[in-house]
Amino acid sequence: MKSDNYVKLEFPSRSVNESLARTAVAGFAAQMDPTLDELGDIRTAVSEAVTNAIVHAYPDAVGTVWLRARIIDGEFLEIVVKDKGRGIEDVKKARTPLFTTGGEDRSGMGFTIMESFTDKLSVRSAPGKGTTVTLLRRIRKKRG
Repeated sequence: MKSDNYVKLEFPSRSVNESLARTAVAGFAAQMDPTLDELGDIRTAVSEAVTNAIVHAYPDAVGTVWLRARIIDGEFLEIVVKDKGRGIEDVKKARTPLFTTGGEDRSGMGFTIMESFTDKLSVRSAPGKGTTVTLLRRIRKKRG
């Protein structure tokens, strides 16, 4: 797969930066001429991935979140959100709807939402070493 273009961001795990990440990726994706629905899906998936890193990776401290978005073969948008926080002990369990380690104010639907708004979701994690979430979304070419 050939990468046509990319952008990288690095920011502190503060909740105010979630909207920055969502807006930056949507702005980057605009060059692919997505529909409003596709753009909304991308924003939602990025929002969930970044929020997970902020809330779960660094629950008691401010850490760093890295985000990379790239266009592959002119039709796929790949988004990678990475942290070096506490990691996930059981990724399969964490991907189960309604499971959360974030307390009763969290829905436990983050991975489910990411999966429903992308074509592919992968999660790699190791306790104490962090988590990498990769989202892949195909942007449909418009027929003219």
